[in-house]
Amino acid sequence: MTDDPPFAEPLDRARLERDCDISFFVAGGPGGQHRNKVATGVRLTHRPSGLVIVATERRSQAANREVAFERLAERLRAMSVQQAPRVATRPSRAAVTRRLAAKQHRARIKQSRRPTHEE
Repeated sequence: MTDDPPFAEPLDRARLERDCDISFFVAGGPGGQHRNKVATGVRLTHRPSGLVIVATERRSQAANREVAFERLAERLRAMSVQQAPRVATRPSRAAVTRRLAAKQHRARIKQSRRPTHEE
């Protein structure tokens, strides 16, 4: 049993199309009558990962579909990269000594600014 995410397999277009729900909608915005009347916006929902990608930049549905699949493949590649675990470090004894000496020095400077109570 592995901890690999369900999108760790190769990202070929046919596999992505099988794993996605595709819906189209009226995108709106600049682009004229064609863009405002025709459902050119594309929404991809990748079922295994739950990612939702929306593409509305282009005037045609086919171009938006291509952009959406490219964006989905890029996001899945980015999600499949494993970060190296952080290695815990400790400051050296000399570094701790220097830090404490600096704190004591600063405390003495501040102490010397306070008024003295002479009776």
